Amino acid sequence: MSARPAGERIPMSVPLQRPAAPEPPAASPSSAPPARAGAFWRLTLRRLAAQPTTRVAAALLAMIVIGCLVIPWLSPYDYYTPHFDLLSRGPMLAGAHLFGTDPLGRDLLVRVMWGCRISLAVGVAASLVSVLIGVAWGAIAGYVGGWLDSTMMRAVDVLYSVPFVPFVIVLTVLFGRSLWLLFVAIGAVSWLDIARIVRGQTLSLKQREFIEAARVAGVRGVDMISRHIVPNLLGIVAVYATLTIPAVILFEALLSFLGLGVQSPMASLGSLVADGASDMQAHPHLLIVPAALLSLIIYCFNYLGDGLRDALDPRSR
Repeated sequence: MSARPAGERIPMSVPLQRPAAPEPPAASPSSAPPARAGAFWRLTLRRLAAQPTTRVAAALLAMIVIGCLVIPWLSPYDYYTPHFDLLSRGPMLAGAHLFGTDPLGRDLLVRVMWGCRISLAVGVAASLVSVLIGVAWGAIAGYVGGWLDSTMMRAVDVLYSVPFVPFVIVLTVLFGRSLWLLFVAIGAVSWLDIARIVRGQTLSLKQREFIEAARVAGVRGVDMISRHIVPNLLGIVAVYATLTIPAVILFEALLSFLGLGVQSPMASLGSLVADGASDMQAHPHLLIVPAALLSLIIYCFNYLGDGLRDALDPRSR
């Protein structure tokens, strides 16, 4: 063994090596690049278009919407002016009354198209409001948990116990009949189901690895809900919204049938069905035309909702 040179210092310890930097957490589905999200929705649309019943339902619904917008504009008749020389006429080509006239001589085709406008507007608007309220309510309750979750869901249970028709009657007595009252009355009860669905899905999602990774990265509160929870619920929300529209349209038809809907001379499909039912034996076309169109709209939205649910089903991926 060779001797150390004089004056050399003996090292007291071995220098420690710097630990390797930890690997970054895996990206969550909600933070995936936009291209991946776009590819997923393109694949969903292709699956949706591959279903024959969905294509038929979408085509019929598009024709109904176009007819609602175009026919009243092209027709020489409006929905409110009576013609006492054409009372309760059946379908006829003369005078361009293809669906006949009502007991006041108003063109039934124009009134049905206007009624379809009202029913679709109520269905889409009330469904949009119910989805926004239900998603926010359920996501907050499911993510925060604890006493806030219990309080919010008990409020949902209380609203579930309120009878729908007496509730609308009270609102009608207090504020009168109007289109905005329909939005409020239907929106007040239609968000309860999606709030429960979103809460259950949020309870499951917040235990996933990408949520834990986002929490470690410092994401909290509203940012966590808006950036990671809600984007992963869009599939369920889209299916529910599609299936909610026909239910809301039926709600509106029920209210109009009971005389709690829009005021005359404006009409919805429900009020037209009620008017036709009162004169069904003498003039059946007054009932058949709006009832058939209402049934067709419900059919289209139900099949679109079923097709979207099948396209987003994880078991079919």
